[in-house]
Amino acid sequence: MTNGFDQIQKMNQQGLDHAMKSFGTASESFQAIATELADYSKKSFDEGTAAFERVVGAPSPDKALEAQMSYMKSAYEGMVSEMTKLGELYAGLAKDMQQSTQAAFTGVVAK
Repeated sequence: MTNGFDQIQKMNQQGLDHAMKSFGTASESFQAIATELADYSKKSFDEGTAAFERVVGAPSPDKALEAQMSYMKSAYEGMVSEMTKLGELYAGLAKDMQQSTQAAFTGVVAK
């Protein structure tokens, strides 16, 4: 009787260990994503402010339009680059979560 109880207790402990490892992995990934978004937001705001100043301070409407178009191009390229980075971070999160879930499931089934 005690042997069965010990096995159940061991399985519960293993499940808890896997869950804590999974939560730690997810937490690190979400922190990296949040940091990346905060950095991009600050950079985007700073670039937008500088572009606005260039447009307003342009000596002629042609130069203002040129400054605006230049900003739009760089902002679009920056956004595409950032979305690629975020996509990679989210894909890494999904992969880590899948591996951790698989490891936990394999550990439970093997016992």
